Amino acid sequence: MYTLLSGLYKYVFQKDEYCILILGLDNAGKTTFLEQSKTRFSKNYKGMSLSKITTTVGLNIGTVDVGKARLMFWDLGGQEELQSLWDKYYAECHGVIYVIDSTDEERLSESKEAFEKMVTSEALDGVPILVLANKQDVETCLSIPDIKTAFSDCTSKIGRRDCLTQACSALTGKGVREGIEWMVKCVVRNVHRPPRQRDIT
Repeated sequence: MYTLLSGLYKYVFQKDEYCILILGLDNAGKTTFLEQSKTRFSKNYKGMSLSKITTTVGLNIGTVDVGKARLMFWDLGGQEELQSLWDKYYAECHGVIYVIDSTDEERLSESKEAFEKMVTSEALDGVPILVLANKQDVETCLSIPDIKTAFSDCTSKIGRRDCLTQACSALTGKGVREGIEWMVKCVVRNVHRPPRQRDIT
């Protein structure tokens, strides 16, 4: 009887927890994306004013529940001196959201270099990657085909893993829900990185 009740308790009150890194250069819109995610998936969350978001120095953490999965986001600062800290989080993560500023053509090669360094890390083998072409609400932004072309030499380095490039506007929220739902599907089916189990009570 105890086993039955214990199993029922776990079924009802336990969620599989997945750690998702949000990476990209500074000013790409990572923290805005995190805030929009929390607003869209947490019923009573009153997000901070998006106009008050400043450059992340260090780390922002956020959690959202999507079905039976709990996503714990680690939004890491994207300044060059902080990028050296990214790999300290790779072994713990289940997925990566890489945010690109589609309006900043001048820094696209810098963003590609950071992406390439990240994607070739052995600690991220098999980890799904969602590439968000952010700021698509700006008329002069680069299109998805433009970004895919700029990042084309990275294709072979992605290897055998789920990877999606998607248009997004973290400011308006367009593409946020679709991106998170795609990531949930990928991390849940990735048998190489089992979730951490946490009670939700």
